[in-house]
Order: sequence, then structure tokens, then C-alpha cells
Amino acid sequence: MRMLINNPQTVVADALRGLAAAHPELDVDPEARVVVRKGAREGGRVGLVSGGGSGHEPLHAGFVGPGMLSAACPGEVFTSPVPDQVLRAAKAVDSGQGVLFIVKNYTGDVLNFDMAAELAEEDGIRVERVLVDDDVAVTDSLYTAGRRGTGATLFVEKIAGAAAEEGAPLEQVAAVAKRVNEASRSFGVALSACTTPAKGSPTFDLPDGELELGIGIHGEPGRERRPMMSAREIADFAVGAVLDDLANVAPADGPVLALVNGMGATPLLELYGFHAEVARVLADRGVPVARTLVGNYVTSLDMAGCSVTLCRADEEFLRLWDAPVQTPALRWGR
Repeated sequence: MRMLINNPQTVVADALRGLAAAHPELDVDPEARVVVRKGAREGGRVGLVSGGGSGHEPLHAGFVGPGMLSAACPGEVFTSPVPDQVLRAAKAVDSGQGVLFIVKNYTGDVLNFDMAAELAEEDGIRVERVLVDDDVAVTDSLYTAGRRGTGATLFVEKIAGAAAEEGAPLEQVAAVAKRVNEASRSFGVALSACTTPAKGSPTFDLPDGELELGIGIHGEPGRERRPMMSAREIADFAVGAVLDDLANVAPADGPVLALVNGMGATPLLELYGFHAEVARVLADRGVPVARTLVGNYVTSLDMAGCSVTLCRADEEFLRLWDAPVQTPALRWGR
């Protein structure tokens, strides 16, 4: 095992200490495993809290800051944060206007955020929840009932975060977050398995010369395994699957937000080359692209591969997407 770590048991706490040193604009508690935007309660804004297992960086802690999340709760690697973490985050960001929980559809995340919501409401904090379930590859998996939550989490957190920054009430922020999820679809591809620090070896077997179509962000099995394909062939398959599932989402002839996301070990040289193929498929299908983001945002440790996320974007989505944001991983307009 070759990893830039001290100890597999302390890898999350060590990473959070590094995040704190690099970003003093955040309040980071490495032991309690909570990352909070400084001044989160100021201005009477709705609080946005998300989280999940570590290993998907910069999701979620890298998206904490003005215009996006108020707080994030990193769990152990590929393990949901516990309810006490989420409750601590909700208390840290509640200004009296309520808190929105943004939850990827994985069984552990759903159960623990639901329990935290009950505890928060007992303490007088109003909580709304949006479930992200954008993956079109499989309906059920080892980790969840229904569709998995993947790349659309970024769209939900950015657009809902902008609405909260503008001072929208909790019900309105929750409603726009749910609309973004409903308008978004994703498809992922693995070229190699990832290696967790605790295990020290690949999490699944993917022989040389093969790829997995439709994986989740923990390396869960996808639709099928095939011999290695070219970027052009992968784009045809992945974008086709996403567009087929978006066919009945309005506005059918409207533009999309496009995320070409690396899974952690795929260099930008390859990601931009892959994006060229994604853009080709979208142009061939007559789908206008309003905004594009290319890079490693919703990762799976050191997995080689990529995912494509498209969101049907109306004028409100585009305005909120373009709104200023200042986080470790996303920054523009400030």
C-alpha cells in the first residue's frame, strides 16, 4: 500500500487538521468531525447541512462557505456520519430560520440524517430534508434502496446555497433543492477500483483491460462490465443513458448544466478530452449547454474513472448557479 498518510485509523482527523490549516475561514473540529462556515448564524439565513462518508473529497467539506453549505459532517471513509455529528452541525448553523439537510440516497446517510432531524426538532430547530437520487445506472444496490445519490449533490448544494444566501425562507430553499434533484441525472464509469486506507487493497476486482459501467461513488457494481472502451464510446454510452432518463423532464428543449467529474485518479488531461466527447454527444442530440464544470468534485478515493451529470436548467437555476460562491473547492463571483 502506497498512501500519503500516517495511520489508517487517523486519516480523516488528519485531513481535517490540514483543512483547518489551509482554510482559516472555516471552523473545523477534527475530533467532533464537523466543518462549519464562520459566521454561519449571521444574517438570519437558512442553514444548509450535508455530509457523508469521507473519501469523496472535495464533497462535502470542500463546499462549505458563502453561497453553498453552512456545515458539513464527514464520516469515516465510506461511512455515514453519526446523528450526533449532524445534530451538532445543525445547532452550529441555525439562526432561527431553520436548517435544510441535503442527503445522498445511501441507507446509512438516510437513517442517520433522519434521526438527527428528529433530535433537532426536539431542540426546537425546524428541519427540512432533500434526498439526492440522481444515478440512472441502477435502481437498487448494496448501499441503498432506489437510486444512488452522486454528482447532482454538487448542483443541489450550490443552487440551494445561493437561494439561502439571498435570504429565501426554508420552504423555498427546500423546494428549489428538490427541483434541482428532480431535474438532474448522472452516470459513472470505473477504469480501476479504489483502495481504502483501512483495507489497503482494491475494494473490488476489475481485471486489466476491463471497465465497469454505472458504478456508484463507493465502487458499487454498475450495469455491466466490458472490455476497455475509448472516450468516445464511453461518452456515447454514459450521456445516452442520462439523456434517455431526462427525456420527460421539462424543459425538454432547454439548456443543461453539465458536470464532467473525475473519480479521484483521472488527470485533467483525460477529463477535458472526455468532455470534448460529451460535448459532441450533446450537440448531436440538440442539447444546448448553459454551464460546464470539469474536474474532481465527487470522488471515490483513488479510483480512475469519471461521471457525467446533467441538469435541465431554467432561468432560476442559472441565476442561482452564477451567484457568488466562496468555498475551498468552488469559487467565483466574489
